[in-house]
Amino acid sequence: MDSGGSSDMTLAFELAALQRLADPNAVFNNARQWTEYVGVVSEKPTYVVTNFTRKHRVRQDFFSGPRGVEESLENIKTQFETDRHVFVGITEEDEAVAEAAGWEFLQVEDAAEAAGWTLGEADAEADEDADERDDWP
Repeated sequence: MDSGGSSDMTLAFELAALQRLADPNAVFNNARQWTEYVGVVSEKPTYVVTNFTRKHRVRQDFFSGPRGVEESLENIKTQFETDRHVFVGITEEDEAVAEAAGWEFLQVEDAAEAAGWTLGEADAEADEDADERDDWP
């Protein structure tokens, strides 16, 4: 991916965008080569994000927790002071949230093409259904 000549970047994925990628772990490992920080933000409950990242062996530097996406992006931007903050999403709402929080926005398809990542199945809801709480006895 063209990082604009600087690896001083924070990269955040909306959970739905990350679910569109064939191998989220490989994406994060690749992104770590040209970013300082990479993580996931979502309106979904924390356990949904945690279960997805655990299932796909994604090690993230940050996550949104119980906050909304916009508030999370604002907090991440102040906590991780890098030259660039890029939010990868899938909807026009994602783009508006990125703009409101002062982040650059990339559609997941554009990010995947630029970085050489493989897109997976478009059916994120099927994967979401599989993310039931598995941390209960």
